[in-house]
Amino acid sequence: MGWGWGWNDAGSNGAGWWMIGGMMVFWIAVIAIGIWLVIRLTDRPGDHLPKTESPRAILDRRLASGELTAEQYAEARRLLESQSLPHQ
Repeated sequence: MGWGWGWNDAGSNGAGWWMIGGMMVFWIAVIAIGIWLVIRLTDRPGDHLPKTESPRAILDRRLASGELTAEQYAEARRLLESQSLPHQ
């Protein structure tokens, strides 16, 4: 006669092993959810994508920084606008 911890204990019907297995599954799930939460809460949207500017925004920025003259800006903008129109 034992306390229900033996391999062949007829009184426990294997419930001890089910409890151990259940606890293992529970703790694995808790750890997995914890890891997922940490990753989810520290991940910021847009971190994985490169920051791209539109051609117009680049042109505006270059004019504002003095890289282009007003004439160069006007010509480049005219070219961009003519390329963005649908061809008929």
